[in-house]
Amino acid sequence: MAKYIFVTGGVISSLGKGIASASIAKILEARGLKVTLMKLDPYINVDPGTMNPYQHGEVYVTDDGAETDLDLGHYERFTRAVMTRFNNATTGQVYNAVISRERRGDYLGKTIQVIPHITSEIKHRIKKVAEVSGADIVLVEVGGTVGDIESLPFLEAARQFELDAGEKNVLYIHLTLVPYIKVADEIKTKPTQHSVQTLREIGIQPDILICRTEKPLSDEVKEKISLFCNVRKEAVVESRDVESIYQVPLVFKGQILDEIILSHFSLISKPSDLKEWENNVVERLFSFKGIVQVAVVGKYIGLQDAYKSIYEAITHGGISNQIKVEVKKIDSEDIEKYGPEKMLNGIQAVLVPGGFGGRGIEGKIKAIGFARKNKIPFLGICLGMQCAVMDFARNVCGLKDASSTEFKPKTKNPVISLLVEQKNVLDLGGTMRLGAYPCKIKKNTLAAKVYRKSLVFERHRHRYEFNNKFRKKLEHKGMVFSGIYQNKNLVEIVELRNHPYFIAVQFHPEFKSKPDAAHPLFREFIRAAAERK
Repeated sequence: MAKYIFVTGGVISSLGKGIASASIAKILEARGLKVTLMKLDPYINVDPGTMNPYQHGEVYVTDDGAETDLDLGHYERFTRAVMTRFNNATTGQVYNAVISRERRGDYLGKTIQVIPHITSEIKHRIKKVAEVSGADIVLVEVGGTVGDIESLPFLEAARQFELDAGEKNVLYIHLTLVPYIKVADEIKTKPTQHSVQTLREIGIQPDILICRTEKPLSDEVKEKISLFCNVRKEAVVESRDVESIYQVPLVFKGQILDEIILSHFSLISKPSDLKEWENNVVERLFSFKGIVQVAVVGKYIGLQDAYKSIYEAITHGGISNQIKVEVKKIDSEDIEKYGPEKMLNGIQAVLVPGGFGGRGIEGKIKAIGFARKNKIPFLGICLGMQCAVMDFARNVCGLKDASSTEFKPKTKNPVISLLVEQKNVLDLGGTMRLGAYPCKIKKNTLAAKVYRKSLVFERHRHRYEFNNKFRKKLEHKGMVFSGIYQNKNLVEIVELRNHPYFIAVQFHPEFKSKPDAAHPLFREFIRAAAERK
């Protein structure tokens, strides 16, 4: 029978439950156990697909085409677990499933209630993840903060789970904040006490506390937390701020968190082996041989989480090359105002990520043109690829009004246009081209050199594609179409000859990059940036 770990959060949001959950999974994997993870999101949206990145951050896409919470990206980057649509459940999905059954008459006239119907649906989804994955341990991260009204059904389901599976098969971890008051020069445990008290009122007694803190926790502080929260002292785990999130598994391992968990479950496993992670990730991250500056030109620059996987994949490229990467975040609208010469001065590489809508598009196109003309390494992703095509069509092929029908529906030269199957789609949620698709790589191209494969599978999230009516014209002027989705003859990769590194892709390679296995496109992108410097 699978074992279940529920991870909850208290005091404030953004404490890093996703990183903590992924790190716990990592140290358990290092003991030879098969681990999977699940995120329970309390918002009523069915998925984050239609949510503004400024509100929610990045939408992470799985191989099977699910639009999910960005924490699933952490799960895949830290572990060998493969995420699917089953690994993310929202309030919207849960209620939608229950209401649909009620409309069909499945409940035979019963009154539908939060308990037992909603909580039973939540528990069913958790068990489904265990069944589909075949994992030894399922980590379930409960979104939100204890005390939020939206999270109550999920917490109630977590409480009931111990009754269903047995207390030796369920463990509760609570992530909390132990603030340091600088003026008083004191560490305060009261917020943690109140958070645990709220959790206990719901019916959950945490077995382990992970305490986020900027100062070390003394034995005296740990004893106080242990006493007032009814948690063993050794199960009060200190989680101090670190330079890199990839150090967190080592921090947890150093406090024998894996041993505490295995002891609770009465599990026997092989000795821990995190040497490879320590040597190939953490040590390489800090023992760099050089520094490069990469400009990320986007429209959601103001929020760190909007391009979370992009920033992580850039870091992975740096780890792979033992290069420290300094990311310069540039709002594409600033390039429209001040010009690329001023905004991109002194950088070694340019990356233009995905997005939707016309705001800042001209700034992205100008940034790409600047990288193209000045032989600066360039990587375009999704909309970044479409902007690269627009720049080339306008400024090399002479098609001055070349654009996308997303921004200019009546343009005379629609080099980017809506997919045929998208033209009659009315609903926005879950209707894009989503998930993993095969891409055939053309021989003797930069893409072939980067991937060292003739066929790759990459994840997509978009509605618009390159318009094949313009392929010959752009090819004639020097654009290379080096990756094709053959089933529908869709362009996946474009590149330029006589340039050190100019490549743009319709898919999202950042979703398949890991700190110990950088995606080839990012690995070679950072290498090209280092060579330029």
